[in-house]
Amino acid sequence: MSREQLIAMTRREMDNQQHNRIDLMPDVLQVPTADYYDADRWRREVDRVFKRVPLALAFASQIPEPGDFLAIEVVGTPLIIVRDDEGKIRAFVNQCSHRGNYVTNEASGNVKSFRCNYHAWNYNLRGDLINILDERNFGEVDKSCLGLTALPAAERAGMIWVTLNPESTLDIDLFLNGYGKMLEHLRLAETHVAGQQVLEGPNWKVAYDGYRDFYHLPVLHASSIGRESTPKADYYSWGPHVRVTAPGRFDDLEGLPEAQWPERLMKSGVWTIFPNISIAGGVTGPYMISQMFPGKSPGESTTTQYFAAFESPDEVDQQGLKAYMSLMVDVVRDEDYYTGLRVQKALATGAKKYSMFGRNEGGGQLFHRWIDTLLETNDEDLPDLFNNIPEHLRVPDKV
Repeated sequence: MSREQLIAMTRREMDNQQHNRIDLMPDVLQVPTADYYDADRWRREVDRVFKRVPLALAFASQIPEPGDFLAIEVVGTPLIIVRDDEGKIRAFVNQCSHRGNYVTNEASGNVKSFRCNYHAWNYNLRGDLINILDERNFGEVDKSCLGLTALPAAERAGMIWVTLNPESTLDIDLFLNGYGKMLEHLRLAETHVAGQQVLEGPNWKVAYDGYRDFYHLPVLHASSIGRESTPKADYYSWGPHVRVTAPGRFDDLEGLPEAQWPERLMKSGVWTIFPNISIAGGVTGPYMISQMFPGKSPGESTTTQYFAAFESPDEVDQQGLKAYMSLMVDVVRDEDYYTGLRVQKALATGAKKYSMFGRNEGGGQLFHRWIDTLLETNDEDLPDLFNNIPEHLRVPDKV
């Protein structure tokens, strides 16, 4: 079914190219400029977006074997992602049940258990408390109730997803709304992280607006990507997740039977995962997966660019990879984020009350509508929201 969707989208893009059109939103959207700098709003976004929806935090290839783990911090939450002794992905808050110390200080590795280096309480890969130092003298406690705090975790399309709210009832597949099947066409499970780099940027929404926007390509990136880049884009949505592509990218398919259309070409464009992931490239080289998080204040964000290659580590063209990574610094840090920081400063003056997203900027419109909706939706109502997505939170159907 998902390949049929790829074919339908490709057919639509070829038709749009033939008729010199793109698919438009019903109206222009105005977004209050205060949404980008107001401190109270920013805190609510961290708490009610990033701490409540499943986040794509890692790649399955980073922890392939039982006992492999990553320890990271996400918007202030220290956590561990581990593959247990049965091969299942699990996630826990990195916090000992005794006095709250981390149970690992390592960023990654392979272990049989997690041992707090404060008082040596020990936990297995399923998060169970298995040993208390000098248990007889410590006093009577129920170890079965003192395991690590588990977080909802799942493995989909070669990525590992974690929800920071341990009480969340928002199922990962409901959140993905069919997008997981589409992401499988990217074959991320067959890649490995060949390189990564970190870039500092403006407010997380200022930064992320650019990832769903082709409108700026031939202008802002004229000297790096080229003036021939198209400003025209079409958008396809699965809940809050959006694929951005453009007419004119599929000329090589003219005259070929649909059964022979190669997926490498049909999947071109940018695949964004709400609220903070962008996947680009992969047609002729490695993917660049951009993972962006809010910083320590409303005017800051941090983006990690992961470069995922299909070749084995010893077959990667290191010189080509280095050149690609350098280009992405030029494009993202020195053009996108340089401009974004200036946008941030200007918005904070309050001189303009609204920013605008045109009918041709459906990805940005959808992004801001979803944020507004999540801020007003209670925890217990999140599953119903994703089960019954209202029309204003969708890109109009066209395939």
